Amino acid sequence: MARDYAALPSRPIRPRTTFHRPTQELPPYVAPDDPALSVMTDFTQVTALTIDPDVSIDAACRVMKRRNVHLLVVVDVENSVIGLITSTDTQGEKPMQCIQARGGTRSDVLVKDIMTPHERLEVIAIEDVRQARVGHVVATLKKTGRQHAAVVDVDEKGNQVLRGLFSASQLSRQLREPVHPTPVANTFAEIEAALIQ
Repeated sequence: MARDYAALPSRPIRPRTTFHRPTQELPPYVAPDDPALSVMTDFTQVTALTIDPDVSIDAACRVMKRRNVHLLVVVDVENSVIGLITSTDTQGEKPMQCIQARGGTRSDVLVKDIMTPHERLEVIAIEDVRQARVGHVVATLKKTGRQHAAVVDVDEKGNQVLRGLFSASQLSRQLREPVHPTPVANTFAEIEAALIQ
């Protein structure tokens, strides 16, 4: 015999209602010899913040500000990673270069115009992170000249899955000392631009 179930009571939602956000408790302070995993934002514990490539950079800035982050993962409709965009990208020279090349205004610049595409991204394997220390992460960020380092693991089909991120600003807070990666020019255009400055 089928059981009768009563409907649950409902009520209007109150103004200023927010929502739960998963949080990862990172230690407030670390030392260079602490495990690297202790400073990694782990996407098995917190949700990766994503954005569509066809969104304006101003909308991306609002998302970063609202979520208090400096990086968004750019994904396609199948949730495949197609790039990364940072607050430095949106506030730096890239938007002006895009406007000069194509015309228009800042509001016409899209995430896909200034993001770092996946073809230019380098990642660290989670197996290497498990063996590493915080000092290794700092050395990696300084060597690559980047504010962030992406970490991947592999799913049951052998596909890479974005597992987490390291952030120079987060490391600076946790180490209680500045971590300033020096930008590294990787292309002739970047080298030429660095020489002009």
